[in-house]
Amino acid sequence: MGFYNLTKSLLFSLSPERAHTLAIFGLKHGFVFSAHHEDDPVLATRLWDMDFPNPVGLAAGFDKNAEVACAMLAQGFGFVETGTVTPKPQPGNPKPRLFRLTKDQAVINRMGFNNLGLDIYAQNLKRRGRLGKCGIVGANIGANKDSEDPIGDYVTCLERLLGAAHYFTINISSPNTPGLRKLQGKEALDELLSRLVAVREAATEVTGKPPLLVKVAPDLDAGERKDIAEIVMKHGMDGLIVSNTTIGLRDQLKSQYAGEAGGLSGAPLMDMSTEVLADMYRLTQGKIPLIGVGGIQSGEDAYRKIRAGASLIQLYSALVFGGPGLVRTIKRDLANALKKDGYTSVTEAVGADHKTL
Repeated sequence: MGFYNLTKSLLFSLSPERAHTLAIFGLKHGFVFSAHHEDDPVLATRLWDMDFPNPVGLAAGFDKNAEVACAMLAQGFGFVETGTVTPKPQPGNPKPRLFRLTKDQAVINRMGFNNLGLDIYAQNLKRRGRLGKCGIVGANIGANKDSEDPIGDYVTCLERLLGAAHYFTINISSPNTPGLRKLQGKEALDELLSRLVAVREAATEVTGKPPLLVKVAPDLDAGERKDIAEIVMKHGMDGLIVSNTTIGLRDQLKSQYAGEAGGLSGAPLMDMSTEVLADMYRLTQGKIPLIGVGGIQSGEDAYRKIRAGASLIQLYSALVFGGPGLVRTIKRDLANALKKDGYTSVTEAVGADHKTL
């Protein structure tokens, strides 16, 4: 944290995207020191036959091309999600497309799934060596902006990457690819999940059955949430990630970039995303593991997500303002909160707020 505070003024003097590029370069070339330490045993959790040393994960969007997963695991994350990757490389939307909202502790982005494409992404994942060598790494998959068959893009990504990641996230909720969120509709989602489950089943003998998760938006109305819950349970999805960025909440922002188009993440999203998380836990009857994302800046926030129904949590935007040392602080404070309430594991606390109603 001290090192980050020394360099923060330099990073904030650069455009957000250039600062991010510099961070990836530093992590790739070993200029960022490892913050590895033993996690408190109360944070350990087992899910999908995998042992997570702690429930705090890095959300997709930071490591789009799977270049620095191991380096970020070394910063203390319990797991890292890479991507979003699309079959073909794409530059994304015109710059500027990433904005710091410092007064709001928030970020607006309209990146548009910029990435180097499936070939390079797959090579980078495989460079980690044996699966699990440095920790749990997920792959977030999406569709190209100009695709004539978006569902086919997801199939292509999954077919190519099976065996190279511990789990797969089906990203149908980014607001920055035109038409993508239509895949959250009942019929489209039914078709998408049918095809992806078939791909996984066909390869089970070779690659096993890695978990398939669906990442949803926070801007869903009650009917849309109910439909999604019904479809994911129908297809036996292994989990939901709640949630992506929002296109709403602009009226409460104070920063100069509040009016920029794109998805809003960071502190203002905390209440909204947690409410959707709690509702999805109720709609799925606690039968499907949830990953809580959106607005987490503290151990208290992480604990709130867990009590609302999250088995794991993820963050990204808070790192912009708090640096990598924030991960250690969140884990410490989360462990203290669990112990204070008499829990001996994260699992015991999942959905606790629903059980006390």
